[in-house]
Amino acid sequence: MIAKDRALGFGLGLRHVYYPEILESPQPVDWFEIISENYMVPGGRPLATLDRIRADYPMRMHGVSLSLASADPLDFDYLRALKRLIERVEPELVSDHLAWTGVHGLNLHDLLPAPLTRESLDHCVERASRVQDFLGRRIALENPSTYVAFAADEMSEADFLAELARRADCLLLLDVNNVYVSAFNHGFRARDYFDKLPKERVAQIHVAGHSDAGTHKIDTHDHPVCDDVWALFSYVRERFGPVPAMIERDDLFPPFAELLDELRHMRALAEAGERAAA
Repeated sequence: MIAKDRALGFGLGLRHVYYPEILESPQPVDWFEIISENYMVPGGRPLATLDRIRADYPMRMHGVSLSLASADPLDFDYLRALKRLIERVEPELVSDHLAWTGVHGLNLHDLLPAPLTRESLDHCVERASRVQDFLGRRIALENPSTYVAFAADEMSEADFLAELARRADCLLLLDVNNVYVSAFNHGFRARDYFDKLPKERVAQIHVAGHSDAGTHKIDTHDHPVCDDVWALFSYVRERFGPVPAMIERDDLFPPFAELLDELRHMRALAEAGERAAA
């Protein structure tokens, strides 16, 4: 078993295309993050492979189907399956999104934006609290990437998340690329968003690439991380300190060696910031 303190460092999303390299030899990755739903199955090869990798690396679990902001009742069949996987994996962190993924029992398989109103905040606080009570642990909620806003919004997304974390006593997963994408799409300053979030609540950082459509940016996770997002990552590390951080890649997968190069760049930026602050 690799030392547990590696979980404080720098990780990658565990994707099936990279299983051969990960299983073949030790990799310079401190931990892996899984998409929870990919392994919420009763058995088979995915779970067997996860068990093999988990024997050598700390794990974190990231979900995409909690649907926290939905008007539908919480799905306790889903939560029971999630809890079983948590017991199996023993992750350092369990996370999902401030979003809704469906309504009236229909899963739209997308992370849709929540209205930023006091009523919606009360709703999300109550549901996050119930989820944490059921799982017996705190979860982290990730800021979404958004492309539209509600006319009824009563507060900024950063203020909404900060209050949600305080009232539900949950944690935050700060996705730097999502803030960059949303800041471009909505015309706000990304650093102002980060400055509104409580330092003590940020438990993990995501960094990823996106697609540029000219008039708007789309959070696709299928490109290398751009220089502007790396600059924001450096600012986030300066503000929030040595929070565990990782790179997400979900499509147009490069050779594993290229992804490891990006991870080395992440480490180098973090170390440069630490030296500058010393």
